[in-house]
Amino acid sequence: MRLSFESLGRATYRRRRLVLALAIVFVIFAGAWGTGVFSKLISGNTFAAPDSQSQRESDRAAAAFGRSDSDVVVLYRSADQTVADPAYRRAVTSTVAALPAADVARATTFWSSGNPGLVSPDKHATYAVLQLRGATDQDREDAYQAVKGLLGQAPAGFSAQVGGEVPTEVVINAQASANVARAESISLPVLLVLLAIIFGSAVAALLPVAIGGMAILGSLTVLRLLTLGTPVSVYSINVTTVLGLGLGIDYGLLIVTRFREELRRQPSVEQAIARTVATAGRTVLVSGVTVAVALCSLMLFPEVFLRSMGYGGVATVLVDMIAALTVLPALLAVLGHRVNALRLRRGVGRAPRAQGGWYRLARGVMRRPAAITAVIVIALLALGAPFLKISWGGTDARVLPASATVRQVQEKLDSQFAANSAAPVEALVTGAASPAAVASYIGRIEAIHGVAGATVTGSRGAGAGAATRIDIGYVPWSQSPAARQVVSEVRALAPPPGTTVAVGGTTATLVDELSSLGATLPWMALLTGLATFTLLFLAFGSVILPVKAVVMNFLSLSATFGVIVWIFQWGHLSGLLRFTPTGTIDPTMPILLLALVFGLSMDYEVFLLSRIREIYDETGDNNAAIAGGLQRTGGVITSLALLLIVVIGLFSASGIVFLKLLGVGMVVALVLDAAVVRTLLVPATMRLLGRANWWAPGPLGRLYARHGIREEESPEPVYSSRAVVGLTARENGPGEP
Repeated sequence: MRLSFESLGRATYRRRRLVLALAIVFVIFAGAWGTGVFSKLISGNTFAAPDSQSQRESDRAAAAFGRSDSDVVVLYRSADQTVADPAYRRAVTSTVAALPAADVARATTFWSSGNPGLVSPDKHATYAVLQLRGATDQDREDAYQAVKGLLGQAPAGFSAQVGGEVPTEVVINAQASANVARAESISLPVLLVLLAIIFGSAVAALLPVAIGGMAILGSLTVLRLLTLGTPVSVYSINVTTVLGLGLGIDYGLLIVTRFREELRRQPSVEQAIARTVATAGRTVLVSGVTVAVALCSLMLFPEVFLRSMGYGGVATVLVDMIAALTVLPALLAVLGHRVNALRLRRGVGRAPRAQGGWYRLARGVMRRPAAITAVIVIALLALGAPFLKISWGGTDARVLPASATVRQVQEKLDSQFAANSAAPVEALVTGAASPAAVASYIGRIEAIHGVAGATVTGSRGAGAGAATRIDIGYVPWSQSPAARQVVSEVRALAPPPGTTVAVGGTTATLVDELSSLGATLPWMALLTGLATFTLLFLAFGSVILPVKAVVMNFLSLSATFGVIVWIFQWGHLSGLLRFTPTGTIDPTMPILLLALVFGLSMDYEVFLLSRIREIYDETGDNNAAIAGGLQRTGGVITSLALLLIVVIGLFSASGIVFLKLLGVGMVVALVLDAAVVRTLLVPATMRLLGRANWWAPGPLGRLYARHGIREEESPEPVYSSRAVVGLTARENGPGEP
């Protein structure tokens, strides 16, 4: 099967004004409606695994006793009074009682509960726990906003600080939105300057930025559409905006670069557009589908955070791809030779050299391919070694800057109060159990290493429908492996006779999340691997190149993950990057990073292999195709990586640690991919493989000939043998052409 890319290019040229008119309508609609997505996204706990034991415990406990979540925590401190003073009690309880009942469903204090865990050891500090009204996270956030001003008002002689789950999510939400706006306002002008330098023409530089801007609006519109039918995490804004802008500029740069080449070869602008879409357009399609498949694998996970990233990411890539295949060719058709207007340096529009620096680099690499391959593989594996010692942990207020009040409250609760008093492990005993049986069960819980104590905090009903809630205090940090071990040992205990037990709480939620992610990850790897192999085979007709691409991506990803552990878990460069290391890594971040980096790496792989295959089909010379392909794409790939690093670097300046981790990881991956893998490792391994690069067994070869994603034949040669075949027989080596 041959897709008629050239026909698509001609049709776009002939209907260029209609295409641009529709694009303008879309941009206006997206600007007016799509930008309203910010108020439709959810924050809350989008990382938890649905239908897990911790979720069932939470649901059943809420049905039996009402919600016990620490929606809001108000921390009070007096320098000269203790909780034993009647004036202290009156000051706090009257302040809490004055909160509007329309927004606050329940308030728990030391005096209403008698819980000593709500008082600091020096007796000068205590905290009130508020449950807000509302059936959804958004309802509770609205209730918090309504009482926010009242919560910070401390009685005379007291200080009051507000923290808890809802305020933390509100702050993260606000920072994520502000980060997007700040990054867009800075990155677009910087990208425009860099593109002007790369192209040497202001007009040419504007085109990829225009596509990137359109892609951002498109990604916001798609996200808002998705919110109509499924929950979408607020963090998806950061990722889809990076993808929308980054890939928009990637594809724009590729299309514009190829169009300028074809203008010098073809007799008319129409023919140049047709050939651009037939070559670079085909590359964009294969690349876009490959990236979309990698992101599609995120939809396999039940966690809302990852699923919404998958939905938004796939939709964003499709917007980028469609814009690059239709809107950008229409713009180029209108501009024609004026694409080189407003030149900023001499030589703009001249044909690129067939044997430049990238060509010489490829020749040098191919003279010593085995040594270079061995050194790079060993280096990448060494960089990846820290990943073997990764420690998983969840997300809490410490993802925010140290100046954030909600983080300060969390740190004070951890350091000045009973261990994990605001985040106990909860055991919900359902069924008829005698007091003696419950007491025996509590005794077995308290015998577990790391448990500080267990207390019955609720009992309701009788017989089979009875429910007893036990709050379990524990010493280790709630997100630590030691705390997860406490949950595992509590779950391993036999329940009281005639009852069932569900164990939940913050730490149990993390345990279930890790279990869910671990069960789904192999399916993600299988889907991504098989889909990538199939797409690359259909694009290039080889079974060797797809396997090689997956292996190289594995090496690059392992090195990236190792660097992430070294920085964010072990704390190296934490001062420079301005974050507080927790000693753990959120498990969703490497999975999201895997999908994003795998997709972007395949993006560059497709760019390079498309040119190599193009030259190989004409000359049959493997080594000349490698050198010529790198000469044609080395500058483009390096420029793309630089531009995307600028975008990601600005987004990774976020004060939210896990977004910073994601950004730094992508920057590391892009540097490794562009500077090491594509420019050194790919030429070296393809030189070692020789003609085997293009091998496929007979049946698969016939399948490719029949159904491959192939462009229409060029009406004239794109490369002359003198321009491409630059390697002597001695340099090719024995057995090579």
